[in-house]
Amino acid sequence: MIRLFNRTAQFIIDIGLLATAYMFAFAARFEGNIPPEMLRTLIWTLPYVVALEYGVLVWFGVHRVAWRYVALPDVRRAGEALGIAALVLLAVRLVAGRLLLSTPLAGRGIVPMGVTVTSLVFAFLGIVGARVVRRMVSERNESGARTVDRPRVSTLLVGAGRAGALVAKEIAQRPDLGLFPVGFVDDDPVKRGMVIHGIAVLGTTLDLAAIATKRGAEQVLITIATASGKDVRRIVGLCEVAGLAVKIVPGISEIVGGHVNLSRIRSVAIEDLLRREPIVLDEEAILAGVRSRVVLVSGAGGSIGSELCRQIGRFGPQALVLVEHGENSLFHIERELRAKFPELTLLPYVGDIRDRVRMEGIFSANRPHVVFHAAAHKHVPLMEANPTEAVKNNVVGTKLLAEIADASGVGEFVMISTDKAVNPSSVMGVSKRVAEIVVQAFSQRSKTRFVAVRFGNVLGSAGSVVPIFQEQIARGGPVTVTDPEMKRYFMTIPEACQLVLQAGAMGQGGEIFVLDMGEPVKIVDLARDLIALSGLREDDIEIHFTGVRPGEKLFEELSFAEEGVDKTRHPKVFVGRIRPHPWDEVSVRVAELEDAAQRGDDAAIRGLFRGLVPEYAPPL
Repeated sequence: MIRLFNRTAQFIIDIGLLATAYMFAFAARFEGNIPPEMLRTLIWTLPYVVALEYGVLVWFGVHRVAWRYVALPDVRRAGEALGIAALVLLAVRLVAGRLLLSTPLAGRGIVPMGVTVTSLVFAFLGIVGARVVRRMVSERNESGARTVDRPRVSTLLVGAGRAGALVAKEIAQRPDLGLFPVGFVDDDPVKRGMVIHGIAVLGTTLDLAAIATKRGAEQVLITIATASGKDVRRIVGLCEVAGLAVKIVPGISEIVGGHVNLSRIRSVAIEDLLRREPIVLDEEAILAGVRSRVVLVSGAGGSIGSELCRQIGRFGPQALVLVEHGENSLFHIERELRAKFPELTLLPYVGDIRDRVRMEGIFSANRPHVVFHAAAHKHVPLMEANPTEAVKNNVVGTKLLAEIADASGVGEFVMISTDKAVNPSSVMGVSKRVAEIVVQAFSQRSKTRFVAVRFGNVLGSAGSVVPIFQEQIARGGPVTVTDPEMKRYFMTIPEACQLVLQAGAMGQGGEIFVLDMGEPVKIVDLARDLIALSGLREDDIEIHFTGVRPGEKLFEELSFAEEGVDKTRHPKVFVGRIRPHPWDEVSVRVAELEDAAQRGDDAAIRGLFRGLVPEYAPPL
């Protein structure tokens, strides 16, 4: 009832505004003294001119726009509609005017050209103005409702681009955020002196400390949505020197439809310091591989598996089958996905990839077209102490899943691998290398396209170095680093999973894809960055070097130097030139490994690993 009342009121207002604009146009044309014959023309033409104008507005959908949310595209649409109505009236005046003017009665239906043009201007101002006033009133009311009795923090905004303008606009509408913007800084000299939503651009980042002192800024908010890790690191350094707290807004991928959610402002994280240029995906290829198909993800509750599910959900699969051994992690990812993708068919299964009967039942019930195999044991020291479990899960589990995928007619099978599989020195690394060999060998005899995707460490994954360091810093230290020279490749979890989907879409069968991980990062530098981001100095938290653990290397590789990699059509995905092994040989060796694992014979396992992977160099 209320909505009907609002629609009716809006209709009456629009009709009234159009009629008023038309009458004012006549008054303006004749300077307030309308001749009697023109007054008759006004009365005669008013109904059909207003009907024409409103009809074209309806045709353009202007009547459906919520007045309180009117935006520039809506203003443009209203202008285009009224412009077309004016062109129709002008066309009638020019084409039919001579014929109709010869008949006195019909001549009353001809609108003077000056009146048409003036009416267009008045109508546009009225239609748009009413909506703008409604939006202003609405925003003022909402702003008043959000006002809270809390101190506002003087904040200097860094970056006066698109994201910065959105942030400034949101701050102006949200006093409850507790932010008081004192100005912008931006390295584009053209922007200096500009005022964006009432906030002046005061200088460049080189002037940050001086401007902050002069304006009394207590913190800095980075509003550069596409800032590189290098830029974020530089700005954070400037803020540290100036003694300012620093926060950041979400990246451009999180800004949707011209809106930024400032409730998600957060402190700068290590991901921001290491971020690279945004990945450009060939989404058409990914859509072709995922949309309207049944996709199964093993290890769906893990760091990589769960993010794969989030990414896959965006592409509209027919169904997403979640296979996970851990009940709690499966519960959490299923709950998140149901909230994020309510239309998506989710099929969660608690199950172990080593359980043949369970896996065959899942495959038989769901007939997946695509499998992303992310289930694995990944912790190097733990697998070094438990080689039997590395064999059972990483090797035997992969082989079993590959056999079932082949028998079930799966189209693509994508295995998640690791840089630790290159010239492996650990049980975990060599077990993943054997898993690569298994899927590569299987691809030689199967219609299923088997591929592996290899990448390094992902920031923030469960049990990885970043959360461990954060926990140690929270306890007051020390932060334990194995060696001052140890380096690792790092990627964010979403970045890695996007490239996994891209590689899977490109696979023809038998490839081992290698992801571009950028430049390796020293672990000790990572520790220092995390200490600084915690608001502490390195003197406040001790960094303790513990020595390289069994199975670890100082520097990980992503491909075999003697075999190298070739480029693909995607600049961040490469394909390794790695010789496949004969399936018969692989099958025999994996059976021997499985037998040794069942017996609990760690020495036999390491010997069999060396036989299948000659480059395996375990610690002495």
